[in-house]
Amino acid sequence: MLSIHNVDKIYHSRGKPDVHAVRALDMEVKKGEIVALLGSSGCGKTSTLRMIAGFESVTSGSIALAQRAIHDLPPAKRKVAMAFEGYSLYPPLTVRENIAFALKAQQLSRAEIARRVDEIARLVEIEDILDHHPRALSGGQQQRVSLARALVRDADLYLLDEPMGQLEPQLRAVLRGRIKGLLAERGMTAIFVTHDQTEASALADRIAVMEDGVLQQFAGERELKNRPANLFVASFIGEPPMNLLDTAVTPEESGFRLSAGSDLAFHISLQTLDVMAQQTLAQAQQIKVGIRPQRIAIGTGESRLRVVSNQWLGDQSHVAGECAGHLVVAVTQGKVAARPGDVVPCTLDARHLHIFGADGVCVRHAEAR
Repeated sequence: MLSIHNVDKIYHSRGKPDVHAVRALDMEVKKGEIVALLGSSGCGKTSTLRMIAGFESVTSGSIALAQRAIHDLPPAKRKVAMAFEGYSLYPPLTVRENIAFALKAQQLSRAEIARRVDEIARLVEIEDILDHHPRALSGGQQQRVSLARALVRDADLYLLDEPMGQLEPQLRAVLRGRIKGLLAERGMTAIFVTHDQTEASALADRIAVMEDGVLQQFAGERELKNRPANLFVASFIGEPPMNLLDTAVTPEESGFRLSAGSDLAFHISLQTLDVMAQQTLAQAQQIKVGIRPQRIAIGTGESRLRVVSNQWLGDQSHVAGECAGHLVVAVTQGKVAARPGDVVPCTLDARHLHIFGADGVCVRHAEAR
């Protein structure tokens, strides 16, 4: 198990303001678990990975792996294997020798080293370039060599920095499945950095969403979508992202009326609100609510949507339009017969609303399907 406790990373640069890259990070990764660090550029995910590997020092806090404190150990003593985003291959060595480098230090037999190298080369489809040198390889090939060099090792933890960012989409999809199968079959604990939600969902058991150096939420994909912790997670996770609406709050006898415009209002029953949500709504004049595009019904209902765009993506339609002064996106199965400028009926059901407090924390989630 990996345990990260109250870790901070501050970069100091002479003549420039300090950069607080990671803030009070607390996180535990179970043995055999695959975790994604997901976020936009500069959110702190790569700094976190490099602190675990030992290539960046910890400003404060602690990191433990397999019940050993490792944050003060040099990288070679941490039993961590890492595939770098920048590849970091040894130019004088062939691909085969690059992959075998760490295995030779384990004093394995030549036959065992050859077997392991051939096995991992087949998995990432580089068996035909094993005798080439790095300078002769494309970026995608170098990335697969770096990945193979990390995965072939015996380690307590595998760290993968944007492991498939340079690969073609078809190959990337194939390798995701193979790599996840390898990690799961051998019970390998892994953390990988990505900005790609599809990659995070395909590979990870849990996803750590980061922004501005802060861990926003650490959960499985389904929970991130259905029960986002705050506005950032709600707007970041999902494609298309959640629709967010500003609504006026009016207390009613059995709950609250949330009005988003002249023909768009919701009644929220007290029975669907816990104490915190009731207090939040009782103290607010305006509040922000969210609804997933997949929960907006097109073609039926009392609200009206003036279509701005209608995209058919082969298996679903993405319809964007103006509803009660708000730009919203609806996703529906099948084609929608509507052109830009058309007005179509739609339904935004109160049961499907997420409600966010003034601090951005989600105080009420949509009902489960």
